[in-house]
Amino acid sequence: MVNPQCFLDISIGGELEGRIVIELYPNVVPLTVENFRVLCTGELGCSTKTGLRLHYKGVPFHRVARGLIQGGDISAHDGSGGESIYGPTFDDENFQLKHERKGMLSMENTGPNSNGSQFFISTTRLPQLDGKHVVFGKVVKGMGVIRSIEHIPTDEDGQPFREVLIDDCGEIPEGEDDGVAGFFKDGDMYPDYPADLDEQPESCSWWVDAVDSSKTFGNNSYKKGDYKMALRKYRKALRYLDVCWEKDGLDEDKTDYLRMVKTHILSNSSACKLKLGDARGALLDTEFATRSGIENAKALFRQGQAYMALNDVDAAAASFAKALKLEPSDAAIKKELGKAKKRIAEKRDKERSVYARMFQ
Repeated sequence: MVNPQCFLDISIGGELEGRIVIELYPNVVPLTVENFRVLCTGELGCSTKTGLRLHYKGVPFHRVARGLIQGGDISAHDGSGGESIYGPTFDDENFQLKHERKGMLSMENTGPNSNGSQFFISTTRLPQLDGKHVVFGKVVKGMGVIRSIEHIPTDEDGQPFREVLIDDCGEIPEGEDDGVAGFFKDGDMYPDYPADLDEQPESCSWWVDAVDSSKTFGNNSYKKGDYKMALRKYRKALRYLDVCWEKDGLDEDKTDYLRMVKTHILSNSSACKLKLGDARGALLDTEFATRSGIENAKALFRQGQAYMALNDVDAAAASFAKALKLEPSDAAIKKELGKAKKRIAEKRDKERSVYARMFQ
């Protein structure tokens, strides 16, 4: 018997983030598995006792704590409610499965035999919860999405400052594609995270192609003005690029090419962040882009723009000057350098005026 799989499509701050695929263990805890599966599909409709909609769709992950993310409160959405398909609560089946690794799916409760609809996913080993919470599944794809949730800032109670919702959910029919690759339905068939590939090719050339493909999708999104999606694609390209260093066939030519591509991706990423108002993030990207030793006028240009946005006009002028040295005929660089020099002159004139008044 093949274990059933369910999916949770996650949005963060109103933006789709990705899909989590979960394998369930009905041979160990059938009642607990069926509760989760049915709440994913919503096939029961509303509770005959309370009228509550028995479905995870639209329900938040309301708590991000050390070692886990928690959700599934289908009534109150804040951890104080929930309801199982069997009634308000149902008993613990057994504790055979352990919280032995990250990605374990387990029931949240308020004590023994108080399982409802709430669950949590571990982000590390949690042996202290063994024998207290019923484990009934594990994440097989989507740990990258879970990491994104884990890194969202929270208040002192663990409530994320950005809303994390189960945008859609359901069961994956046996033998059908899990929908992780091509999740955004934009023609990009590489999953966002290399760990979610069904197979891990050993050829470096395959991974280089994946990097180039992701970068191209990023460039296309940038041209369309979709800077958030472009940034997502550039981050993805960097994840695939990081794997290239471990693969067969990595020769000197590929090494040089990858180093060059990395600077371009980081430079493009900084351009997205500037468009989105994240000047500090843009500056950090340009610093990484220029560390490689590869001369990149575009990265220096973006660095100058980031400094200008942060009102550090002297540093901006220095970056623009370096960029112009590499591309002496670039009109855009000349224009921005002129703006920076003008701002510097205005700043000095203002300082002279202040000093003059001090000694009057």
